[in-house]
Amino acid sequence: MIKVLIIDDEPLARSIVRSFLQEKDGYEIVGECANGYEGLKSIDALKPDLVFLDIQMPKINGFEMLELVDDPISVIFTTAFDEYALKAFETSAVDYLLKPFSEERFDQALAKWKNTQKTEPTKAFGEISKQPDDHLRIVIKDGSSIKIIPIQDVIYLEAYDDYVKVHTSEKTYLKKKTLTYYEKTLNKRQFVRIHRSYVLNINELTGIEPFEKNSYRAVLKNNKRIPISRTAYGPLKESLGV
Repeated sequence: MIKVLIIDDEPLARSIVRSFLQEKDGYEIVGECANGYEGLKSIDALKPDLVFLDIQMPKINGFEMLELVDDPISVIFTTAFDEYALKAFETSAVDYLLKPFSEERFDQALAKWKNTQKTEPTKAFGEISKQPDDHLRIVIKDGSSIKIIPIQDVIYLEAYDDYVKVHTSEKTYLKKKTLTYYEKTLNKRQFVRIHRSYVLNINELTGIEPFEKNSYRAVLKNNKRIPISRTAYGPLKESLGV
């Protein structure tokens, strides 16, 4: 049996997917979830073969949820918003069903998934392109919990192998993104790349001090010091208006 999980905040939308699947042999609906929090927990617990996933949901959206999934999964997006189609396929999604969709279109998506399973392995979701709320918050998986960090609470970001360390006054979190991604995404008036390994919230800056040969360090409100590269020193001063 093919295990299917349905994640959508609209009961009617879930019922439509359910009714289409119940008419077909070989599929078992192992769960239904109304938001990304429930969806993430259910994916970890139930290990579905295929997920039908809405994009616009409360708390965290479908793209944000996928970034927190540990293991590769197969996803067919179901959404009323066609502007997300490109992003959906950038995630290596199987298909994109635009609501309201017919049973014929639904069957085409299932057939596409079956063919995909025959020809290539399921792909993991990599870094997803910029999303509408990415400049406002960072969504983190912290153990079994999900943490939503308002961007103003970020002190600085630090490159850490394939991850970014998100430093806040509360603690430091890991996010599977690149520093370049945040450099391009965040408000450049507030977040400045001061080093190849650091993007700083300049609202947290209290001063700049000399360090070693012709180099400088940023002094932060929490008394932390982080390096400023020679190439970033000039642009940083400009952003500060000095």
